[in-house]
Amino acid sequence: MGSPSLRNGLIYLILLAALGAFLLTSITRNNDSSNELEVYDINQLAAMINNGEVHALEVQGENIEITFVNDTRIGRSRLESGISLTETLELLEVNEENLANVEITFVPPSRWANWGLILGGLLPLLLIGGFFFFIMRQASGAGNQAFSFGKSKARMLTGDKPTVTFEDVAGAEESKEELAEVVEFLREPQKFASLGARIPKGVLMVGHPGTGKTLMAKAVAGEAGVPFFSISGSEFVEMFVGVGASRVRDLFEQAKRNSPCIVFIDEIDAVGRHRGAGLGGSHDEREQTLNQILVEMDGFDTDTGVIIIAATNRPDILDPALLRPGRFDRQVVMDRPDIKGREAIFGIHARGKPLDDDVNLEVLARLTPGFVGADIENLINEAAILAARRNKRTIGMDELQEAIERVRLGPERRSRLMTPDEKEIISYHEAGHAVVSYFMEHTDPVQKVTIVPRGMAGGYVMPLPDEDAIDSRSRYRDMLAFILGGRSAEEVVFGQITTGASRDLEQVTRLARAMVTSLGMSEKLGPLTFGRRDELVFLGREISEQRNYSEEVARQIDHEVRRLITEAHERARQTIIEHRDIVDKLAQRLLEIETIDSDEFVEIMGVPNPSAT
Repeated sequence: MGSPSLRNGLIYLILLAALGAFLLTSITRNNDSSNELEVYDINQLAAMINNGEVHALEVQGENIEITFVNDTRIGRSRLESGISLTETLELLEVNEENLANVEITFVPPSRWANWGLILGGLLPLLLIGGFFFFIMRQASGAGNQAFSFGKSKARMLTGDKPTVTFEDVAGAEESKEELAEVVEFLREPQKFASLGARIPKGVLMVGHPGTGKTLMAKAVAGEAGVPFFSISGSEFVEMFVGVGASRVRDLFEQAKRNSPCIVFIDEIDAVGRHRGAGLGGSHDEREQTLNQILVEMDGFDTDTGVIIIAATNRPDILDPALLRPGRFDRQVVMDRPDIKGREAIFGIHARGKPLDDDVNLEVLARLTPGFVGADIENLINEAAILAARRNKRTIGMDELQEAIERVRLGPERRSRLMTPDEKEIISYHEAGHAVVSYFMEHTDPVQKVTIVPRGMAGGYVMPLPDEDAIDSRSRYRDMLAFILGGRSAEEVVFGQITTGASRDLEQVTRLARAMVTSLGMSEKLGPLTFGRRDELVFLGREISEQRNYSEEVARQIDHEVRRLITEAHERARQTIIEHRDIVDKLAQRLLEIETIDSDEFVEIMGVPNPSAT
């Protein structure tokens, strides 16, 4: 019989063919009718014969086709049923002399003659009937789907052949240790039961997007060798009230039948938000779904051998009932990996990829602070694409470093045309950043300086971050000066400023205000924080900053922010003035080769770095 999809396709083709035939018949009939000049009744035909206007008649059954004398026009007429043409003309007293001048031809009726008319009349009925028959067939054939609206959409993976284990997860050693207890319980539940211990019912994994929450949940299932049910929080919710709760019940029934097992709910904040905060009040579909999850996790039937692992990057908006003991007993934080973690992640994603001998994973880890596992995977993929475009058989350090910059800032824009004046200003701007950074005591060393446009930046200075450095007030003050180094160089060298420092000004203002209002780094205002951010739980985001201080304090905050920025600006200007010769040398070199690496940069500086002494 073939597959259902093939049968459905054939039915569609038949219906389309019937529809095409109907349209073709309609068009043909319309064309035929458009060619007719006039239809005459039989009395008119008799009068025209008596007047000598008719040249020939062609009779086919009851239909008569008329050809007029000295004319190409065609007329039509029709006999009464059961009466021949001869009898009709005799009854109408047609003159025999005139009739003799008319050529009369009798054409035997064809059994297919009226099929077009028959089909034209029946096709609309056939199409309508076929359409309803097909719909009813689909409805009966998919009856299970119609009645499975409240069934769970969870995907089940068996634990017989795990594809992911703890060896495939790097940069989260503490999280592995937390989850190792869950794995041990699933492997040896009697060991815990004999001591009266209760394994955590649920584990909530919290972390930024891309930190590997889903991967870690799969690794737990792979290590334990148990079935793994995976579903997203949004898949519970439909527009019909009660569907989500029904799907929750069905999911847990499946899980109990396959226990011990793991149920993984990704993005649980889609259904786990605070109750009472939705637009529908207590009868909102999300809240009914959440209520059912709460009951299933810690209802009367608690000894099920089902462990729930959920993931979210917004734990602050979850309902407190989800986080109490007996539900999600533990929160496992999947934080951004440190330098050692990133190096291990690079090692995992570099498996099976041909790397050059000069590739140093430790250096790559230092160059990617803040990167998570998903970022690193994307970075290596970008490097592989670059190597392929360059017709290389291996991935080199150049491709990996360029991929880092591509992920951070966007692709290079070498096609952008710059005037000589614009290029010179950008060169001095970036040289100003680099020189000020070099002579500040608490800034990071410069890894690269370039004036090649990338993304939205006309040029940039790439530091080599030191993650072990303490974010002190002195470090932030030096960072303010570093950010203002480009604008200061423009002022000192050209005596004017450009719009190239607009993003620098935004960044320096934001950092200075954070030092005063959030970090307690103002000498005048002291160790206090100012302002409170309110949040709409239903929206799940911060909407505004609420003042909890007076207008007088607001003026003092503005004064302190201005003082910090003015002080940093003056320090940057003095550094540029004091080392103007080095700024000129670096800018001219940038004009020549556009990009300077760390070794050449230190050579151009020619004097010791204050932070190294």
